Amino acid sequence: MGVYGSKPRKQAQVLMLGLDGSGKTTLLYRLKYNESVVTVPTVGFNVETLETDRSSPGLTVWDVGGQRKMRPHWRHHYTDTAALVFVVDSWDQKRLDEACKELHRVLRYESLRGVPLVILANKQDLPGALNPEALCLKLDLRRVCDGRDWFIQPCSATTGMGLEEGFRRVVYLMKTPLKQTQEDIKVKMRSKGFSITAMKKVLLCGS
Repeated sequence: MGVYGSKPRKQAQVLMLGLDGSGKTTLLYRLKYNESVVTVPTVGFNVETLETDRSSPGLTVWDVGGQRKMRPHWRHHYTDTAALVFVVDSWDQKRLDEACKELHRVLRYESLRGVPLVILANKQDLPGALNPEALCLKLDLRRVCDGRDWFIQPCSATTGMGLEEGFRRVVYLMKTPLKQTQEDIKVKMRSKGFSITAMKKVLLCGS
């Protein structure tokens, strides 16, 4: 994934949400420019385009402010959303309940039914950050994402770790039906010798 000159092509709208302070804007500009940018809380939104491989649509990423007063306005961006990215500060455990509540509220909207979800577990570079498996349980993803394609990607907006992988997963989930995604995981795990129990665990914590 990179940014380079090319002819105009189809764009897919990706909505990036999360609480204030979760690192949405920092990770977006790290991904876009590959450098650390000092940011202030987003009032309103930022929009950036990201190029993908030639067989996939480009991504128009809407980074919407996460302050409490901004969250009622999130719904105005739901229409025509092809994928949802929700950024979680995996180090700040005091606000995980708040993040969980807001994520569940977003996923209840009819206009986002069936839209694939990627959780970016940000700030993995900080000691004490929860790993994806723990976040899966804390956010109750197995229940709330039933019937929805989803994945948790550990990342760090500061170092750039996991960001490209996270957005590649966004593209993959937009292009691949849910059943095929699960079958791909099973085939990959069988090839590496994992047990049926291990397969079930992975499928329950990140389809």
